This record gives sequence, structure tokens and C-alpha cells, in this order.
Amino acid sequence: MLGRFVTFLFILLLGWLIGVLAADPAFRIQGGAWGLLAGALLWFFVDLWRGMKVTNWLTSPDASLPTTWGAWGEVVDRVRRLTRLKDRQIQTHQASLEQFLSAIQASPNGVLMLDQQWRITWCNTMSAQHLGIDPARDMAQLIGNLVRNPDFSQYLQQSDHGQPVIIEGRDHRPDLPQRLALQLFSYGQGQHLLLSQDITAVEQSEAMRRDFVANVSHEIRTPLTVLAGFVETLQTLPLDPGEQSKYLGLMARQAQRMQTLVEDLLTLSRLEGSPLPGNEPTPLSVFWNALREEAMALDQAMAGLLGGLHCIEFDPVEVGAVELLGQRGELQSAMSNLVANALRYTPSSGCVKVSWHQTEAGAGVFTVTDDGPGIAPEHLPRITERFYRVDRSRSRETGGTGLGLSIVKHVVQRHQGELIIHSQPGQGSSFCIQFPAGRVRTAPSAVAGSAAQHPQQQATQ
Repeated sequence: MLGRFVTFLFILLLGWLIGVLAADPAFRIQGGAWGLLAGALLWFFVDLWRGMKVTNWLTSPDASLPTTWGAWGEVVDRVRRLTRLKDRQIQTHQASLEQFLSAIQASPNGVLMLDQQWRITWCNTMSAQHLGIDPARDMAQLIGNLVRNPDFSQYLQQSDHGQPVIIEGRDHRPDLPQRLALQLFSYGQGQHLLLSQDITAVEQSEAMRRDFVANVSHEIRTPLTVLAGFVETLQTLPLDPGEQSKYLGLMARQAQRMQTLVEDLLTLSRLEGSPLPGNEPTPLSVFWNALREEAMALDQAMAGLLGGLHCIEFDPVEVGAVELLGQRGELQSAMSNLVANALRYTPSSGCVKVSWHQTEAGAGVFTVTDDGPGIAPEHLPRITERFYRVDRSRSRETGGTGLGLSIVKHVVQRHQGELIIHSQPGQGSSFCIQFPAGRVRTAPSAVAGSAAQHPQQQATQ
């Protein structure tokens, strides 16, 4: 400010001096006064012009930065520094906002913002998928016009939104259900946040847990009731040795049923809690021989219940040259369960075939095929669930626990394989375990034998 005042005094003094020198000697006082006035006016108009340049720069975003000096130059510098500081702050806040929105976009849950009139102001990708909203088209639309669900409409009209409302998702189908949990939260000046969560897996898991507890209770209670009845009979009634032997045989059968159930439950628990299997090699011929013996023994045991023996065929493919890498006991259990299931559900006059082949990519495919009654399409998505049976009475009669396919599924998943089921009512069923190429290899003995024969062939040629 001192420089500005000195400059003003200098212009006034210069004007006065010019006025004095330019005037007639008799009018030098008047000339000095007019010089002072002219200097003041000059200072005023120059300062006004500089101020207008600064004002135009401040009010017009496209105006160029003014080059001025003095107090107005200092004003320009200070405003410029403040502007740069604000720009950096805005950029920082913008980056934080973008990171926040990116985090919301990456959320597995849906987030949707509504104004006071329930109009959509913003939504993330997951919310758009859950509710069938097009972010580019449906902004400012009423949420009630887009989500036409009676339960949700009633939920919007409520004053208390402390609990979520459960509705069916837009992709819901009878064979592939989808359940959504929606809950409103108020914030700001009458604005609302609508959170959506896909709870299909949670509800299915809870349903499976309830079914599991109920099924385990039922499966154990039934043989226990039979055992208790037989024990009471033996304690209260005078029975001859033949009758006692009959009852004891029935009791042993029920006890074996409970033991089998407990063993299968322990197997499932061990599969779920144990580390992934290693790469222990086992010749396929070992599995083949064990499966053949188990199948023949089981067929003989069920002959009385089913009224005869099955036709059991094992593919004559050379299996001695192939090895499977994994946990031997688990692989044996999975294959045995598939063969046992086929024998239990196939009539005595039917045929069960066990085969093995490798794909061009090197994957190994173990297949059990039967010509039994087949499985209806509505049962296929749930057939690997615990205790799920297509024919409950037949499974219990033949000694099934309802856990065999669950064990197979877990074993296959632990060995990075895939369980493939093909079945049609009246046309039999096919159960395939496809092992990845990394779990199938040629036995070292077969490789050595091939290498030993190769030079002989060359010598013969």
C-alpha cells in the first residue's frame, strides 16, 4: 500500500510540475492546480482500467490472466494462489469421491440412492442387476414404478424400516430361485439409501441345514426305535431260539444301518475339514479290481431284496497303464458310491456298466451307466444334496443312507474334477467323474515298456 501511495503522490507532483511549467508565469498557481487535477484524473482512469481488467478476469472463466502491477497485481497473485489451492483441494476431493464410488461399485451388495420423492439419484452396478434398473435410462424415475412387488410397495409406505423386506429377484425361476433382501436407510434432508443383498445362497444353506438336522434325526431315530422294540420283545416275551435268532438278525441289520450312516457322516465331515489331497499315484487297475469285487458282493447281498442278480459289465479297456493322482481312499469311495447307487436303483434284470476313457485333452472320464428307471429333471439339481433321495423307500430297503452322491461331489471337487449326470425317465442314467489331465498320467512301467519295445521295432525294420 505504501508503494501505491508513493506512486499516487509522484503522479500528482509530476502533474503539478507540468502544470506550473506549462502555464504563463502570471498563472502558475492556477497551472499547478490544473496539473494536480490532471494527475489525479490520470491516476483514477489508469487505476480504473487496471481494476476492470482484474474484474473481467475474475468474472469470465475464459479471460486470460491480466499482467498488472502494484496493488492490483498483488490482488491477482493472491487470487491466483488461492485458486490453485482450491483446484488442488477439489482434485483431492474428486479423487476421494471416485475411489469411494469405485468401492461401492465393487461391493457385492446393491446400493441405490433416492430423494425425498423416492426418485432414483444414483445406483451401483449390483443394484441395477438386482432390480433390473438401467442407470442411463431410469435416473429420476420413481423406484415404485420400476420395482413392482407388492411386499416392496408396502415396505415403502411403512414408517419403520428397521427390518429388511424379502422379495424375489428379477431373475427368479422355479428351477433357479433368487431371493433379495432390501432395506431402507434415511440420511441427509429426507434422502434414502436402499441396500439390496442376494440371500439366495444363505437361504438355501439354512434350508439345507434344517433338512440335514431333520434327516439325521429321522435316519437315526428309525433304527433306534426298531432296536428298542426288539430289545423290549426279547426282554418281555419267552421266545424259542429260532425266534431269538430272527430278532437278533433284524437288530444287527438296524445297528449296521446306523453304523453305515455314522461312517458316511464322518466321511463327509473329514472331507470338508481336511486339506486338499496330494498327488499320490494309484494304478487304475487297483480301483478296477476293488470295484469289481465290491459290485459282485453287493449284488449278491441285494439279490434277495431285488429278486435276482444284475448284469454287471466292466469295460475291458486296458487300465493297467493309467494312474490316478490323488487320495486313494477318497477316489475309491467316490467310485464305489456310484457303482453302489446304480445297483441299488436298477432292477435285478437291468445292467450296470463301468467304463473308463481319456479325452483328446488328456482328461480321464470314469463312467457308471445303468438302464434303470432314470431320474426326472426336477430331481437332478438337488440329487447331490445330503439325504436327498428320488425313491426313499427303495434306498432304505437296499441299505442306502442318502449321503453317497454328496460324498462323491465333495471328493470330485477336492480333486479338481467334475461330476456330470445325464438321465431321463425310463432310459436309465449315466454318472461321470471327469478328472483333469493333471490328475491322470501314464504309469512309469508302461512308459518303460514302450521305450524298451521301440528299439526292437527299429532293429526289425
